[in-house]
Amino acid sequence: MILAYTSADVRAAEEPLLAAGLPLMDRAAHALATRVLGLLREQRGQVRGAIVVVIAGAGSNGGDALHAGALLARRGVAVTALLTAARAHEGGLAALRSAGGRVLRVAEGGAGDHGTGDPVWAGEAVATAYAADVILDGVLGIGASGAVRGPAAEVLTLLHELLADERAGGQVAAPLVVAVDTPSGIDVDSGAIPRAERGDRADRSEHGDPRGPVLPADLTVTFGAAKAGLLLPPSSLHAGQVDVVDIGLDLSGVRPVVARLEPADVAALWPTPAPDAHKYSRGVLGVVAGTPAYPGAAVLTVCAAIRAGVGMVRYQGSPGVSATVLSTCPEVVAGDGRVQAWTLGPGIDPGDSAQAERVHAALAAVLAQEQPAVVDAGALSLVPNRLAPWVVLTPHAGELAALLSAQGEDVDRAQVEAEPLRWARRAHELTAATVLLKGPTTLVVGAGGAVYSQADAPAWLATAGAGDVLAGLLGAMLAGRSADVLADPSLVAALGAAAALVHGRAAHRANPGGPVSATAVAEAIPGTVAELLRG
Repeated sequence: MILAYTSADVRAAEEPLLAAGLPLMDRAAHALATRVLGLLREQRGQVRGAIVVVIAGAGSNGGDALHAGALLARRGVAVTALLTAARAHEGGLAALRSAGGRVLRVAEGGAGDHGTGDPVWAGEAVATAYAADVILDGVLGIGASGAVRGPAAEVLTLLHELLADERAGGQVAAPLVVAVDTPSGIDVDSGAIPRAERGDRADRSEHGDPRGPVLPADLTVTFGAAKAGLLLPPSSLHAGQVDVVDIGLDLSGVRPVVARLEPADVAALWPTPAPDAHKYSRGVLGVVAGTPAYPGAAVLTVCAAIRAGVGMVRYQGSPGVSATVLSTCPEVVAGDGRVQAWTLGPGIDPGDSAQAERVHAALAAVLAQEQPAVVDAGALSLVPNRLAPWVVLTPHAGELAALLSAQGEDVDRAQVEAEPLRWARRAHELTAATVLLKGPTTLVVGAGGAVYSQADAPAWLATAGAGDVLAGLLGAMLAGRSADVLADPSLVAALGAAAALVHGRAAHRANPGGPVSATAVAEAIPGTVAELLRG
C-alpha cells in the first residue's frame, strides 16, 4: 500500500534529520540518478553517450535534480542544465559543473546572466530538452505554491505541447520525463492544478479554464514519502508511475491523507471462502438493475458478480429482462428472498415505476436491516438524503454534481473534475454514505476519514457497461463480507478501492494494450482474482 502525506508533514519529518546534519539531498540525488541510469539502460542498452536535460528551478528541488545530473555526468552521460530562474542551488550547480555538465539559463525578455549560465531563448531550450533521452523536471518542489511562472512556464508549456503531439503521432523516440519529487505546477496537497498567473503561459482545460502548465511525467521519483497530490486527481494524471524512495523519514503516527492499494493488498480484503463454505455463507447479492430499454446492464451486473465469486445472485426485474438474465447466467435466482447485500441502479430509468419501486424497497431494507449496498447510475437519483457508511454511491463526476445539487450544493461537473476530493468528501458528509467517484483515477471516501485513490485501469476501460461490471463486482465483495463491514464501516472504502483495482487489472488482462468491452472485462475477473490471491 502506498500512503501519501501533506507537504507540511513531510517537511516536519525532515527537520530532525536536517538538524542532525544528515545528507538528505545527497540521498535523494543518488536515488534519482540510480533510477535514471536504469531507465537509460532499458531505453538504450547502455549509459555512456546518453543525453539528460535537467530543467532546474531556484530551490532545493532544483538542487536535487542538479546533484543527480552531476552523478549522471560522472557515469558518462551528457548532461545539460536549463536554469529557469536568475539563481540556482549553489551546491548542485557547482557539482554539475565540476562533473563536466553544461549549464544554460532560459532568458526572460532577452536578458542574460552569464554568472549562472549562457542565456538561451525558450524555443532553443525546448529544442535542447527534446533532443534528450531523459528530461528531469526539477522546477518546483513541495515548498512551492501556485502555478509555474516566468520562463519555466514557457518551457514546460511548449515541451508539453511538443511531446503530446509527437506521442499522439506514434513517436516512441520522444524523451522520457522524470519528475523530481513532484511534477512542477501541481498542488502538492490537494491534487488540483492551480490557475495560471496573468501574463503566463496556461493550459486550457476542456471547459476553458486557464490552468498553470504541468509537464506530464512518465515517472515521478518522490523522496521520503508519497505526497498526496501524486495520488489525487487531476494531478495524478500527470505523475505517471510513482516510485517512493526511502531517505529515512519517520512518519509513524502521522495520518496519511490518502492511500493507494497495491496488488498484494487485495488478498487480505477479498472474501475468500472457508473450507466449510456454502452458497449462503459466501454471500447472497440482490440485484435490481436493467429495464426493457437497457437489459444489457442487468446482464453485465449479475455476470460480474457471479464471476467475482458471490455465493448467489437474486435478480429483481421485469419478466422479459429476467428471462434475458437467466438465458445468459442460469445460476441466477429470479425473485425475492434473503440477501446479504444489494447492487441497485445499473441500467435503471427512474421513470420506470416498477423498477424504481423495487429500488425504494431495497433501500428501505438496506437502512432498516443494515444491509450493505452499491447504489449506481439510475438509483442515485432515488436515494434518501441520509444513508449509512455501508451504502456505496458510485457516481461519475456528472452524477456526483447532480447528487450534490439535489442536496443544495452549487456545483457543476467541471468543478467536481477540478477538485474531486473536495466534492467526494462533501457528498460523504451530506449523505454519510461511502462515495466511490469513478474516473481515470477513482477516489473512494468513507467512514473514519478513509480516502483511497486507485489508478489501475487503462484508458480503454472508458466504455459502455464498464460501470455495470464494477457495480456487480463490488456488490459481490460486500455480500461476501457483509458482517465485517457492519462491524467496521471504514472497511467499506477499502473494499471499494480493492474492487476498483480488480476492475482495472481485469481490463488489462482482457486485452493488454488494446480496446476492451465490458463483457470481456467481466470474463477476465476470475483469472484476475486468482492471480492476485496467488500473490
